[in-house]
Amino acid sequence: MQVTQRFAQLLVNNVGKVIVGKQDAVELMMIALLCRGHVLIEDVPGVGKTTLASALAKSLDCSFKRIQFTPDITPSDITGFSIVNFKTGELEYRPGLVMSQIVLADEINRTSPKTQSSLLEVMEEGQVTVDGTTYRMPSPFIVLATQNPVDFVGTYPLPEAQLDRFFMRISIGYPTAEEEIDILERHTTGLKPMEDLKPICSSSDILKLQQQVDTVYTSREVRAYVSNIAAASRKNGALQLGVSTRAAISLLRASQARALMLGRDYVSPDDVQSMAEPVLAHRLVLSPEARMRNMTAERVLSNVIGSVQVPVKAR
Repeated sequence: MQVTQRFAQLLVNNVGKVIVGKQDAVELMMIALLCRGHVLIEDVPGVGKTTLASALAKSLDCSFKRIQFTPDITPSDITGFSIVNFKTGELEYRPGLVMSQIVLADEINRTSPKTQSSLLEVMEEGQVTVDGTTYRMPSPFIVLATQNPVDFVGTYPLPEAQLDRFFMRISIGYPTAEEEIDILERHTTGLKPMEDLKPICSSSDILKLQQQVDTVYTSREVRAYVSNIAAASRKNGALQLGVSTRAAISLLRASQARALMLGRDYVSPDDVQSMAEPVLAHRLVLSPEARMRNMTAERVLSNVIGSVQVPVKAR
């Protein structure tokens, strides 16, 4: 437990050399990494989405590739393709851009739905299939995707099936006045902290930490609490699409990782409540009536959680 806490703090401090004041976002990305999950970073342009993802990647001693998504990117660019070796007459696989431990999918909603869908198999199963042959992704494997709000010009909304593959969605938001002054000072003095950023752990360290999440105890009462939240969302009139079973599993896993980072060996209802919004909100689809009333998924989710009885016993 202490090892995980120490590593989490080291990671936050290391990324903090580049990103100012976004500790909550870094901790959420750490939780997703421990749970072998993928992260969707959604916010307006220019607030540091790509910088945050790049800083996390440079903090981990893993292979890293950045994919700048544009309308002309094709599925084969992502997954790879087979080409004939004229010397041997056999097909050879040429790995695509996704073949890396950490993949930064920059502005993922600026590419076509066909290219977006090429990520479905690799994100869910950690593998790609090209011409009937399956190739496993290296471990650990995580996709950090950034996207601008879907009503911006030249964007393609991610379909529900694609959104459901993302373990969580986080938003960075604008910096405070003090944080922005600090950012401006760095740029006026010519500092380049990203170039000086060093990795703080190896791939084997991450794999060991991921295995520790499995040891965090979840009582039957806590599992029932997660299940009841999922069931309540499916019955809520403001939601056209409620929480899926995959989402409920993700919520429980995120709660385990949060408990581990806080130094506990069991999950409490507070862990579930804290992780509900980043894990569930992006998977919900509002009903037409709710959209007409300008309701948000976060607000509806808060109402759903408030309607479910909190268990007293957690361990």
